[in-house]
Amino acid sequence: MRVAVVGKGGAGKSVIAGTMARLMARRGTRVLALDSDPLPGLSLSLGSGPEPAEPLLGNAAEQDVNGHWGWKRGVGPVRAVQRYATDAPDGVRLVQIGKPSREGFGPIIGSSKAFYEVVHHIADAKALRGWTFVGDLPAGPRQAAYDWAPYAHTYVVVVQPTAQSALTARRVARIVRMHRGDAQLVFIANRVSEKPDVHHVEKLIGEPVFASLPADDGVAAAERLGVAPIDHAPDSPAIAAIERLLSALQKL
Repeated sequence: MRVAVVGKGGAGKSVIAGTMARLMARRGTRVLALDSDPLPGLSLSLGSGPEPAEPLLGNAAEQDVNGHWGWKRGVGPVRAVQRYATDAPDGVRLVQIGKPSREGFGPIIGSSKAFYEVVHHIADAKALRGWTFVGDLPAGPRQAAYDWAPYAHTYVVVVQPTAQSALTARRVARIVRMHRGDAQLVFIANRVSEKPDVHHVEKLIGEPVFASLPADDGVAAAERLGVAPIDHAPDSPAIAAIERLLSALQKL
C-alpha cells in the first residue's frame, strides 16, 4: 500500500498518516513514512519525538561550483533512505524533508532537493519492493500540483466538517485528478461528532465520503502533549476507526 495524506492545515493529516504507518508496521509490513511537511507533525504523531535541529537528509546532498544541488558522491535516492531514514516505533522508518530554523528555509534547501529526488525514485527501487509508503503532505494543494507524491497509489484527502476544509479538499482532488489520473482518491471525514456531520461533508465536497473518523478527546489530548495518539489513547474510538480505514484501503 502506498498512500499520500493531504488536506487543509489542521485537518488531522499527520495523526492519520502516523497512525496508519504504525498500524501497518504492526501487521508485519515494512513501512517507510515520508514527511514532506516543513511544519512539525508526523514525527510526533509517529511517536518519534521532536525532529533533529538539522535535517539528516541534508547530509546526502551538496552544491557544485555553480551552486546547483546534487547527490554527494556514492549517494543516490535509495542509499539516502537507507542511511538517513530514522527509526520510529514499531519498526517504521521515517524520512523527513526538515523544518526551517531561525535562519529560515536556507538550511533545508539541500534536504528538500534530496527529498524530492527520493520520492521520485523509490517507487521502482528494487531494495524497497514490497514496502508500504505513507506520505504526510503539507497543507493545501501546492505539493499535489508539483508532484511531491508520485509514489502514491492512493491519495487520502482529509476533510473536517467546515466549508474551508471542504474547499481545500475539492482543490486538492481536482489537482490530483488532473495530474495523477492513475491514482485513486478517497475522502475521509475527520473529527465528526455525529452522522449528520458526514452528510454535511458530502454535501460540501459534492462526493461520497469513503470513511469517517470521530472527534476524540484522547487524540486531542495526545496532540496537546506532543505524543503519538496510538500510544496515549490506543483504545480510543479514533484509533479503532483508523484501523478500519486501513483495512478498507487495503481492499481497494
